[in-house]
Amino acid sequence: MLTFLGFIGTGQVVLIVLVIVLLFGGKKIPELLKGLGKGVKSFKEGIKEAENEIKKEID
Repeated sequence: MLTFLGFIGTGQVVLIVLVIVLLFGGKKIPELLKGLGKGVKSFKEGIKEAENEIKKEID
């Protein structure tokens, strides 16, 4: 699951998830994930635009 953090086990992941649920509540988590998804989408679009501009300058 978290290959780059190989030292974190399943128990620690469950504990982290429980702490997040306690801090933010069950209703806020979907809103947080939705915002995170929008941010990732915007970041990917920005990368594509930068790549297209670089390709145009090369040609």
